[in-house]
Amino acid sequence: MATVAAPERIEAFEAPLRRTPKRSWKNLILPIYTKLIIAYLLVPIAVMILYSFNANTAANTATAPKVSFRWQGFTGAWWKQWNGVPDLTSALWNSLLIAVLSTIVATILGTMIALALVRYRFRGSGTLEIVMFLNIAAPEIVLGAALLSFFVLINFQQGLLSIFVAHVMFNIAFVAIVVRARLSGFNREIEEAAQDLYADAVQTFIKVTLPLIWPGILAGALLAFALSIDDFVTTNFVAGQTVTFPLWVYGAVKVGIPPQVFVMGTAIFLAGVVIAFSNVFSSRRKGRTMVRAETEDMA
Repeated sequence: MATVAAPERIEAFEAPLRRTPKRSWKNLILPIYTKLIIAYLLVPIAVMILYSFNANTAANTATAPKVSFRWQGFTGAWWKQWNGVPDLTSALWNSLLIAVLSTIVATILGTMIALALVRYRFRGSGTLEIVMFLNIAAPEIVLGAALLSFFVLINFQQGLLSIFVAHVMFNIAFVAIVVRARLSGFNREIEEAAQDLYADAVQTFIKVTLPLIWPGILAGALLAFALSIDDFVTTNFVAGQTVTFPLWVYGAVKVGIPPQVFVMGTAIFLAGVVIAFSNVFSSRRKGRTMVRAETEDMA
């Protein structure tokens, strides 16, 4: 004979209703503050990208290629004429050449310094760390004046080579600190396992150590490239007669900035975004491949 449960028992087995807490205005401070900071960082970039497509009629004049902040229509003509200002194009190539070469050299030296500081104890390691942090903390005008005095003292010719030396000097510290942060949680037992499998020091570094610390190396390299290509203060001290992209833009402000500046700035920004996202997607793909391989081994 079927029995019917009492209403009291049915209510006892039912899950209690959860009351949603009331959101106070204090809980909205952090989200609003975060959105404002993100907007503060992205709005100048959005303006630069937007005005690279502005049909600026004032820029067609050879005497005063000024930027008009009045929207005059959408056009892609400035992207086709990105090299329409020869001096600006030459300055851009100078900046790209110095940025690429200084990034490569600073990344190699900075990675070696980070490996030495994390893995070895040697006399002067504490002094080296202090010097690196002082290099980052010191104002650029101080570094520029010091480098200028040093180059004049040793009679070093100022130009592309002096800019390259200066950029390598202040980029090494940034790369070393970023790579050192990546190495701080590195498991040395993986390298020992590779050596137990008869891998020498070079093979262990190339096949084990380098792939694991590569995200930190790439982050340091991207930071060094960004710092190099837009450096103005230090470059202004040691450039001599050489003109880079930031120096040209600073000089053109007094007369008028052509739209090609916005085009080149947008292209540099988009190239950095593509490299960053490619690194993220590559890391995720490697992670999924490793997880899939481990799953197949367990099966």
